[in-house]
Amino acid sequence: MRMGGAIKSNFLIAVVFTVVTTVAFGVIYPLVVTGLAQLLFRDRANGQLIQGKGGVVIGSRIIGQQFGGPGYFHSRPSAAGTGYDATASSGSNLGPTNKTLIERVKTSVAQAHGENSTAAIPVDMVTGSGSGLDPDISPASASFQVPRVAKERHATETQIAEVVATYTHGRQWGFLGEPRVNVLEVNLALDEKWPTHSTN
Repeated sequence: MRMGGAIKSNFLIAVVFTVVTTVAFGVIYPLVVTGLAQLLFRDRANGQLIQGKGGVVIGSRIIGQQFGGPGYFHSRPSAAGTGYDATASSGSNLGPTNKTLIERVKTSVAQAHGENSTAAIPVDMVTGSGSGLDPDISPASASFQVPRVAKERHATETQIAEVVATYTHGRQWGFLGEPRVNVLEVNLALDEKWPTHSTN
């Protein structure tokens, strides 16, 4: 009888513990964290979305997207889904000797040489990131694209470079990461100053 009572007691304790922890960590904790995020970091918690005219969401500051028009700065290549798919964040997972990767990089290099044959090609222009969602490019990649963008926008290279400089972010806290240019922000700024009929 004592053993049966002990088993029953342990069973009830296990059930109560499961219910309590499920409610505490599966319901209350997520709600508290979500509430604090909305209260203290609303923009970041909601994906740092950028809205255009009429309140239409046109992108995010922290998720890359495709820009194909010659009047726009282009993002890094992406292997996330069909490209920049936030639900399929991933690199290509192809090794440096993989034939598919080599051919893709060769194609990107040839395309880059076609638009700027004299400058060295920054590595991030022809290689994807581990996430496939990088919203930024290196200042070197932006500088490489300045002549093409300036020509298409009917602006001087100096004018375009000044816009790029405005949206160039330094290392976080002065020592983490590398300087970077947010592609969406700089392209939106260019559309305001020198509208183009190119499509992204």
